[in-house]
Amino acid sequence: MLSERLKTRLAKDRPMTSITLRIPVDVVDAMKEIAPLRGFAGYQTLLKSYLSEGLRRDETQFAQGSTARLIEALRKRGVPEALLRDAERESAAA
Repeated sequence: MLSERLKTRLAKDRPMTSITLRIPVDVVDAMKEIAPLRGFAGYQTLLKSYLSEGLRRDETQFAQGSTARLIEALRKRGVPEALLRDAERESAAA
């Protein structure tokens, strides 16, 4: 099941904004070379892909961090290990 946040990210008509970002010329040149190798039409699409990948990784890391903290707090309160493992497995699969 997709989370609401992911459903929103998959929508094609979501609002966009323009930003100004200073990037070294050699980095832009490298992205221009790599973009077609990764199947992207241009470097800006590749840059968006990199941003999305990093954001997903960080969101997962921080979400798992709060899950781990919750599980540890429940463990200290005597919740059985088998129940904690099942809940952790379910949480990771979601």
